Amino acid sequence: MNNLPKNIPIFPLSNFIIFPKTTVPLNIFEPRYIDMVNDSMKSNKFIGMIQPKPNLTKGSKSKLPNLHNIGCLGKITGFKETEDGRFLIDLRGIIRFKILKELDTKKKYRECKVDYQTFLGDLNEEKEELKFSDLELVFRDLKKLFEKKGFIINWNALEKQSLHETINALAMASPFTLEEKQVLLEALSLDIRKNKIAEILSTYTYDEFHNTTLQ
Repeated sequence: MNNLPKNIPIFPLSNFIIFPKTTVPLNIFEPRYIDMVNDSMKSNKFIGMIQPKPNLTKGSKSKLPNLHNIGCLGKITGFKETEDGRFLIDLRGIIRFKILKELDTKKKYRECKVDYQTFLGDLNEEKEELKFSDLELVFRDLKKLFEKKGFIINWNALEKQSLHETINALAMASPFTLEEKQVLLEALSLDIRKNKIAEILSTYTYDEFHNTTLQ
């Protein structure tokens, strides 16, 4: 806990979440986030991933979107620079955080002061109480939803992972809305997150989706 940074760079990415104990690849190409990754690589390799709130105010003078209060601290575990100047990184989720305030900075990217107290359980390696048999109904409905959307998921590979990794990977890849994904991110435990996924699935009618493919 003492090693976690109190002030972190923030990467607002709409309709994208990362969970603790889950690793995601990111393609970094905007100059401000190139700077952010450069600075992070020179220090502690930490980046805060968070969703921006939809800007519902027409004619707003603010160029920066408001942020949700809860995000996830990630650590860069893989880094590669491409010939055209992009960064390809792997980001490993460490612990969720709550934003206390945004910092006044001259950097191109945003920084926030954060608190981890509510989510210290993310750091524990506790034995999972859930079993795959407990998730059969959720997986069945998720499979239907993914198939209707045309999403391609390697279910056999998922079942070889831990339940944390499986549930969180499906939550991240799901065709849920920004707000629905935020609800999943803020769920305090894996069991609560599983129940939230089931609640969200119950609101969907499967014949309303258009085909897309998840690479």
